[in-house]
Formats: sequence, C-alpha cells, structure tokens
Amino acid sequence: MKKLKMFFLFLFVAFVTTGSFAQDPNNSDVLKPSKYPDGIYTKENSRTRKAIPYTTLREADVMWSDRIWRMIDLKEKINHPLYYPTELTGDRKSLFQVIKDAALIDGTITCFAPIDDEFRNEYTKTEIEGLLARWDSTKKAEDPNNPGVYVNAPQKINVKSSDITKYQIKEDWFFDRQRSVLDVRIIGIEVIVAKTTEGSGDVVGDKPLFWIYFPEARPLFANQEVYMRHNDAERRTLDDIFWKRLFSSYVVQESNVYKRVISEYTVGLDALIESDKIKNEIFEFEHDMWHF
Repeated sequence: MKKLKMFFLFLFVAFVTTGSFAQDPNNSDVLKPSKYPDGIYTKENSRTRKAIPYTTLREADVMWSDRIWRMIDLKEKINHPLYYPTELTGDRKSLFQVIKDAALIDGTITCFAPIDDEFRNEYTKTEIEGLLARWDSTKKAEDPNNPGVYVNAPQKINVKSSDITKYQIKEDWFFDRQRSVLDVRIIGIEVIVAKTTEGSGDVVGDKPLFWIYFPEARPLFANQEVYMRHNDAERRTLDDIFWKRLFSSYVVQESNVYKRVISEYTVGLDALIESDKIKNEIFEFEHDMWHF
C-alpha cells in the first residue's frame, strides 16, 4: 500500500512538473522546454547561487548617510545586459521579464504604486496585469455579418521587454565607521515604460509602472544570468550587476527638505551639472576622510 501511494505521488509530481514547463499557446512568456541540452555541460553555478548577505550594520556605526535616486537609461550600451533579450531565450531573461514572471507567475516579488517609493501601497496580481496591458480602441476589423463594413475592434497590447526604457533606483550611501568604508545599498527599483500615443504608437515620454523592494528581489536576481562579453563561461547574474555597480546612471534627486527632484529647479545642461555635482560630493566625502 505504501509503495502504491509513493507511485501515485511520483506520477502527480511528474504531471505538475511537466505542466509547469509546457508552453501556453495564449502566453508568449512561457517557453516550451527542449529535450536536447543546449550546451556542452550542465550549468549549476548561477542556478544554485544565493545572494551575498549584507554586512551587519548598526545605527551607531553610521556616522553619515545620504539618500540618492538614480536613473538607469537602457539606451546606454553598458546597460544593455539589463535590457536584452527582448525576446524569450532558454538561458537568459531581461530584468523586466524576471520581475514580471516573479510578480505574476511565482508571486515572489511584491509591486508597489509608482507614487510610493516607501513600499506601502501594494498592487494585487489583477492590478499588475492591468498595468502591463492596454487597449487600443483605434483598431478596426471587418464585420463578419456585413462584408465590407469595418467596425471598432479594440486590441489588447501587452507591455513587452522592448517597451521598457529606464529603471529608477533608490539607494542609501553611508559611511560605516566600524569598517571605515563608504558603502551603498539599493532600497528599491522602479520600472519605467515608454509612453505611446493611441493608434500611431509614437513615443511621447516615459510612464512609471511600479516599484519593487530590492532586498526582496535579490535571491531571485542571484539566479538569473546576464550576458557578459568575451567569455560565456563566466557570466554574471543580475545581482552581480547591482552589487558590483556594473551599470551607468545619473542622479535625479538627492534627499532634501523640499523633496524636490533636480528637474524641478534646473533643466538641460544645468541639470546634468547638478547631477555630476552630487556624485562628486559623495566621492569627495570619502576622499576627505583620509589624509595622505
């Protein structure tokens, strides 16, 4: 009897496992697995990696801190590992695809309203699905009952990885006197999509979608490979990208009494100068801690 129970349990696990990898004809975000290995060896390093835990930090050891908001522009070449692949592949995913799958399929990442970077207003799965789709009411189709007559046929358009233009990160820079180092920790990431016009689809700006809490996403990021030039055998993970600061960004806001972003009090070239000024102040703070 015990062996019979074990047999049925094995069949159930096999059925569930097979179903989870089967391709859904209505969902292009799920890949059908191949029965042939795509490579000369089995990759285990990144699949089993765990996020490196942060060093213990006490409030008494933080003698200085500054909160910074940065913008990561995915058009910059150094940031392409976060943008590509725009289409699903078997061994890699874009950062947006990882976040989307974790929020909608696995439920391992919580999404928060774009106006809330303090992670209080959570989105439900239904609300996230609504954010990642829009209806184009300008589409028309031929009426099957009246040949030659075209009627409105709203079309559902899903947000794709190629639609993501930027990511905003919220981070804290601090000086830890226990270790005598200037360190930084990312608090959250905001996903920003291209804002388009209805019908023509022309890009007219950017639209924030939601925030995610970075420490919650780190275990997932630690298992997701990204493309690295020159050596496919030594790929990094998404967590490595953020941990090692392998991305380019510019400052859009520093903590201030007015809670203003840089674009509210300066624009154009002056805004870039202000951004570089804030980054330089952080660098000089650490440099001035030491005497040579």
